[in-house]
Amino acid sequence: MRVYFDYNATSPMADDAIDAVAAASREIFGNASSVHHFGQRAKAVLDDARSQVARLIGGDPSEIVFTSGGTEADNAAIRGVAEALELGGSARRHLVVSAIEHEAVLNTVKALTKRGWTSTLVPVDQRGLVDPARLRDALTPDTALVSVMHANNEIGTIQPIAEIATLAHEVGALMHTDAVQSCGKIPVEVRALGVDLLALSAHKFNGPKGAGALWVKRGTRVLPLLTGGKHERNRRAGTENVPAIAGLGAAAKLATQKMAAETTRLAALRDRLEAGVLASVSGTAVNGSGPRVPNTTNISVDRVEAESLLIALDLEGIAVSTGSACSSGTLEPSHVLRAMGLPTHRTQNSLRFSLGLQSTEAEVDRLLEVLPRLVDKLRRIGRR
Repeated sequence: MRVYFDYNATSPMADDAIDAVAAASREIFGNASSVHHFGQRAKAVLDDARSQVARLIGGDPSEIVFTSGGTEADNAAIRGVAEALELGGSARRHLVVSAIEHEAVLNTVKALTKRGWTSTLVPVDQRGLVDPARLRDALTPDTALVSVMHANNEIGTIQPIAEIATLAHEVGALMHTDAVQSCGKIPVEVRALGVDLLALSAHKFNGPKGAGALWVKRGTRVLPLLTGGKHERNRRAGTENVPAIAGLGAAAKLATQKMAAETTRLAALRDRLEAGVLASVSGTAVNGSGPRVPNTTNISVDRVEAESLLIALDLEGIAVSTGSACSSGTLEPSHVLRAMGLPTHRTQNSLRFSLGLQSTEAEVDRLLEVLPRLVDKLRRIGRR
């Protein structure tokens, strides 16, 4: 029995998304910028997908910019705002981000600081949440953009984005949120959140890799990362990847339809997994608390190295992770868990379990059957 608990890294494509990608690949070969019949068929696919993505997040189709994924969308938002302000002669050169952002945000901010921008990392508390009061203290008249992720990819905590956006707007700053781990899992309404820019990625909610979107509130000035043709209303040059975008649209439609039921089902499965692990394995604790996306839990296992346990589970056919897939291969402890102020051993012995559309009770029970034995074995080895 193979078990997959790494949906936050990527999710298997849903049948609807596979069918949409296949149909577009087979039948819709025209360039969506062409005015003839073949081009207009491709444009119709893009228009439909744009509407489906807009419906998923409560935006307008005209505000959707297709990208290659979440990383490009985050870059397009942060760099795009920065370069628009530079070109316009604005004196604002300050960025505010949380300490637990994805590398797509953190490294983009670092790159801008090498160009003369300044930045402030706002800490999180031991629950993994940003305190709006701490964020308010970081804001200055020079703040151009605030970027705080909606849901964290490692611990699943949901940030108070609406309150943070209000604070950003009070000083005249724009608000961006990386919603890659929340879109398709919980209701996301851009108007209610009060943000100006929002990033999402198809493969996190059963769509294809290589497709994502940036929602840009009408009137928000953002310079394009890619220059060339007038694609995406002059916001992202290059011929659109019609099959991948068709898959994104299908995944967005499916998520919209299934979200209410899946949210309840996954929360119950996640709670079953958490309770079972805490009850059957001594020295375990959940990292992160408060509001969380329903599919994610991060659990530390005392006196066991996370990587060793990950490998042992994989040999039993169970796939989990130690954190962000974009940071895999590094020996550095999780920057998210460090930012929460957890003891060093907790930052190095924690596993992330993330569930999804195909997850079942039988898979959770399989984990609970195997995990205590593996932990006991690794602890005995560690005592030698």
